[in-house]
Amino acid sequence: MALNYVWILFFAIGLVIALVKLIVFQDYEIFKKLVEGIFDASKSSVMDIGLPLTGVMVFFMGLMNIGEKAGAINFLARLLNPFMKRLFPEVPDKHPAMGQMVMNFSANMLGLDNAATPFGLKAMESLQTLNPVKDTASNAQIMFLVLHTSGLTLIPLSIIAYRAGGGSTNPTSVFVPLMIATTIATIASIVITGIYQRLRFDRVLIIWLGGIITTILLFAWFIHGLPSQKNIPEPTLFTKETFSNVLGNFILFVIISAFIIGGFLKKVNVFEAFIDGAKQGWDVIIKIIPYLVGMLVAIRVFRDSGALDWIINGITWCFVNMGLTADFVPALPVAIMRPFSGGGARGLMLDVFKTHGADSFVGQLASTFQGSADTTFYIIALYFGSVGIKRVRYAIWAGIFADIIGVIAAICIAYIFFA
Repeated sequence: MALNYVWILFFAIGLVIALVKLIVFQDYEIFKKLVEGIFDASKSSVMDIGLPLTGVMVFFMGLMNIGEKAGAINFLARLLNPFMKRLFPEVPDKHPAMGQMVMNFSANMLGLDNAATPFGLKAMESLQTLNPVKDTASNAQIMFLVLHTSGLTLIPLSIIAYRAGGGSTNPTSVFVPLMIATTIATIASIVITGIYQRLRFDRVLIIWLGGIITTILLFAWFIHGLPSQKNIPEPTLFTKETFSNVLGNFILFVIISAFIIGGFLKKVNVFEAFIDGAKQGWDVIIKIIPYLVGMLVAIRVFRDSGALDWIINGITWCFVNMGLTADFVPALPVAIMRPFSGGGARGLMLDVFKTHGADSFVGQLASTFQGSADTTFYIIALYFGSVGIKRVRYAIWAGIFADIIGVIAAICIAYIFFA
């Protein structure tokens, strides 16, 4: 529903500003520009984005199916179980909701949003059976939703695919920065919601959180200490750009190989499992393309009318007059849109790719924004609505606060890696 309002809003604002330009500023070419932009955006959203995305999505959906049949997802569930039990004390041991939530988080971590949704809806349904007040969100349901909206992604598959479709020569350059940004947002979600719920931060939970935070800080410190490639005449592994790129590609290739080899060792018909999963990937693409066309056309109207430029110039003016750098401002609309609409934020990110380039600082920051949080309002409406919850309590403000921390973290990390 939020996407519907965003889509209409873009066209309405574009129309109003175009009329102002026509009447006040006598810009007689404005409507021609808007119409030409509509046709161009319609074509490019399919030819430049949709088709390049198809192969990547089909392959990784097939790979994910191999991992599921080989037991890789169940392994992740067992690995995370000690941590999860302490985050959800109201959920009994061996309750179906625990496994379903772990499957949801596992799919999210692997960057497969469409695979995560069915697990998440089933988990919410199971949590509702434990909820004593059926129209009011329970603590467990809120913790699950806030964690989900933090967008923890260790393999940003869709973002890498969109970057490749957007013309990036190094689409995996955001792999490690996204891993750090989403982890920070997730930790913020746990701490904020845990404090409100008076969660018992016992030794095991503190060790988990402490280990995650320490690893992030040490890694960020290490990356910050590396020189930039542009300051070194000869290419070397230990620069910010090269190390991030090599590490991201190495981890991704190891995971791909592990899924395939693991499936073979588990006596899974690997190729058949891949084909079955790949067919699901094609179905996902068919569903995505209409949304891409609709949103990119609306954003093109919004942008060609001059509305986005006015907003960005206003924010830039504020930062400059406060004596702060404004390099990140062109990517900020992605962060602003992300909590309200994943499709809208994705469209803005793709527009940044087309305007500034996917490999520019702004393009890589926009990619980091896209992966450092999730669609808070959409997820709350979808998941709570699926079980008839009307009172969401503190779920919205906890999710938004975590999103803000994720945005700040994404900006800081982008300057470390890409500036």
